[in-house]
This record gives sequence, structure tokens and C-alpha cells, in this order.
Amino acid sequence: MRAMILATLLVSAVPMAVAAAPADVKSSVAATAARSEANVKLDESRKPVEVLKFLGLQQGMWVADPFGGNLYWAEITSPAVGPKGRVTIWQPKQFYGQKGYDNFMALHARQPNVWLRVSPFEAPDLPGKYDFMLINLDYHDVYWESAKNGIVRMDPDAWLKTIYDSMKPGGVVGIIDHVAKPGDTRATVEALHRIDPEVVKADFKRAGFKLEATSDILRNPADDHSLNVFDPKIRGKTDRFVFKFRKPR
Repeated sequence: MRAMILATLLVSAVPMAVAAAPADVKSSVAATAARSEANVKLDESRKPVEVLKFLGLQQGMWVADPFGGNLYWAEITSPAVGPKGRVTIWQPKQFYGQKGYDNFMALHARQPNVWLRVSPFEAPDLPGKYDFMLINLDYHDVYWESAKNGIVRMDPDAWLKTIYDSMKPGGVVGIIDHVAKPGDTRATVEALHRIDPEVVKADFKRAGFKLEATSDILRNPADDHSLNVFDPKIRGKTDRFVFKFRKPR
């Protein structure tokens, strides 16, 4: 009997693993007073509650938010992951200025678990290890060159190696981008700012990620993929793919 009691006490003393709880994205999105008016207007086309549920955002996660200078995702994810979580925005210096700094500081005052890093587009600065990353409508620009904007020609494989190294084993990277027809990727990006989904799948596979799931949440069959994404006829209504990649454990 004493042996049974001792065994019970020993088992009880072992910490039990606690499953992480889903992040309360719905409440974060609904808290419109804590978000910028411009960002709230984007909700209809971006469907953040559905997207973040699909990608599996959880409380306590460390989140990387590349190209997040408009604070759209940070305003939502920072309260959703809670005080034990953290959101790190990375913004290319080519698209960073005083207004971006001022807006970030205002958000950081409300949400101290948000941080900002700035570096050249071609050299993402994401030190540490993240559980979750979302690249929203920007991955195609790794194939873009622009002397006007100081965007140099990049090697997507080298760029993705930095992303891969920044993720924890088992970490999730969500990719949302504008659908393009198959063709010359760099020419398509230059003309339309779109990318063939199969190119993205191949890039991430070479980098070592596993495609875990896809979603039609943001698909729009009315978009024939022929217009530049900034064309008023299609802006905000493009056909978009949503991929969930995971770094193997």
C-alpha cells in the first residue's frame, strides 16, 4: 500500500504538459478602437479571424511579422497571443520612415509585447526563434527589382534560408499572395506584382519547409490574373492563395 501511495505521489509531482490555447483573434479584431481606422477597413478583404484560425495562432506564441510596417497584423496578433507572447515586426528600411516609427511607438505604448526591427529588404533581420510567421502579400517582392525604391536583385533561396533559420522546429509560416498565371516569375512580378502558387511551393520545399495545408479562404474566381494588383478594378479583391508551411521538428 505504501508503495502504491508513493507511486501516486511521484506521478502527481511530475508536471503535466498543458496544450496551448488558441489565440482569441476574434476579440482582437473586434476591438476596433485599439486599431487604426485604415486597418479596420482591410478586414473585409483579409478575413483575419478565418486566416489566423486556419494557420493555428496560439496564445504565448512568438510571432514574426515581416513587412508589418502598417501594423495591420501586429494590432491583431499582439493582444491575441497575450502577455507571454511576443510579436516582432520586421520592416525593410527601403519602406521605413518617421511616420512608421511614430506609429510603431504608439502601438508599443499600448502593447508592450510588440517590437520592431529594420534592415535592408535583401537582409531580413529576424534574430531568435519564432513559433509563427505570416508573410502577407509580400513574398512575391523577393523576385522584384526597383532602382527607384532601392530594391536590389535577390536570390529567393538565400532569402528563405534566413526565414528558415529564424523559425523554431515545428514553427508555422503562413504565406498569402496574389495568384499569377505560370510564366517568367520576375517578369510577372515586375508587371503585375503577382506570383504563381507553384513557384512558392517549390521555393519553400527547397528551403526545407513542408506544405501542411492550403486554404481557399481568399480565393476569387472573378479575378482572371491579368491585372496589376494595384489596378482600381481589382485592388483589394485579387484572387489569393493561403499556404501553411511548417519547419520539420
